[in-house]
Amino acid sequence: MASEVMKRATVRAMTNVENPLLTVAAAHTYTVLNITICETAGAAETFDLYLDPLAGSNDTEIYSDQALAANATFEHTTRIVLEATDVLYGILASAGNVDVVISYLDQTL
Repeated sequence: MASEVMKRATVRAMTNVENPLLTVAAAHTYTVLNITICETAGAAETFDLYLDPLAGSNDTEIYSDQALAANATFEHTTRIVLEATDVLYGILASAGNVDVVISYLDQTL
């Protein structure tokens, strides 16, 4: 039986190490509705946000070297559809402290 449930994922303190932000479960489709990225350490940053389909090496950039001012918040409000086993990653260009909140619709196939 198919179902749809609104959910959220949070990542506290994304840094300059590859950070898996959201991993899609098998037999699910996630529709990302909003991503909020907030710099919390008082230092300007740049970040990448990318999709790794099937946990392989074919990364697809969504944002590359996107500027994020000190103590600022960046919002992505365009829908992104993620399929089973896709992983959404984020990474900072330097050591920093950025929080991420993702709102998404979890659809069971």
